[in-house]
Amino acid sequence: MNEHRLICEENSIRLDKFISVSDVGLSRSAAVNLIDSSNVRVNGRCVDKKYKLSAGDVVVLQIPDPVAYEAEAENIPLDIVYEDDWLLVVNKPKGMVVHPAAGNYNGTLVNALLYHCGSSLSGINGVLRPGIVHRIDKDTSGLLIVAKNDFAHSHLAEQIKAHSFTREYEAVVFGSLKDDEGTVNAPIGRNPNDRKKMCVTSKNSKNAVTHYSVIQRYKGYTHIKCILETGRTHQIRVHMAYLGHPVAGDTVYGVKNEKVSFVGQCLHARKIGFIHPKTNEYMEFTSELPEYFTQFLKKLNNISK
Repeated sequence: MNEHRLICEENSIRLDKFISVSDVGLSRSAAVNLIDSSNVRVNGRCVDKKYKLSAGDVVVLQIPDPVAYEAEAENIPLDIVYEDDWLLVVNKPKGMVVHPAAGNYNGTLVNALLYHCGSSLSGINGVLRPGIVHRIDKDTSGLLIVAKNDFAHSHLAEQIKAHSFTREYEAVVFGSLKDDEGTVNAPIGRNPNDRKKMCVTSKNSKNAVTHYSVIQRYKGYTHIKCILETGRTHQIRVHMAYLGHPVAGDTVYGVKNEKVSFVGQCLHARKIGFIHPKTNEYMEFTSELPEYFTQFLKKLNNISK
């Protein structure tokens, strides 16, 4: 059990919000669960999540130790674009989580990889993320590279760090972009008001650069290509929302009442390129746009006529 002692410095802030924006690093829902399980005390007593704190209140959190978990192999079909003794390139479907985490311990890409590869996956990222060099969001489809050993993992990770790793996406964004191409150079960090979200901020952030160009304009939407120079969490989604043109269907950073209905974000990792860790040859792979993406484009084309 880990104990954290916090002192409130403002008046009339809800207890659950206060915990979620603190340095403890809990989401608001995690804070609520902690309060509901009587693991939070304000000035020595348990209170409701809606309790309004006052300046000087002492909040003590008792966070239970995490339960050990190891990902298990599951017979889940994989769309493997390329494979050798060193790595795999996988075309991840929309809706699949990359690796196990709270609330998603089964049905992930890692569970499928363990069944397909057995013990032949790098262990650098631990038992929950074997082989995972980089990630894409659950509702983002497309290409992902997986390392089969630690040497390949380190080699590929260094390329990402050096910005020599090719990552090209296609997306449909809300509204009409002013320019046909451009670059968003804006640092990304945790949203201080919601730990589950990222935002453009100068506080506790990392440099983030996204290059974009227009592929096709539609009525109320724009089909674009994005090339990542860096790889921050939710980078394209955050940067496009920052421009005022969030990714279509994005329930976190997007428009609440979009003109055209779409379930889940319209974002696809179309191309990936890297130097092979063994042969030192440059390899590049491209994934065709999935059906959900092309069907949305057809819908936009029909309303734009």
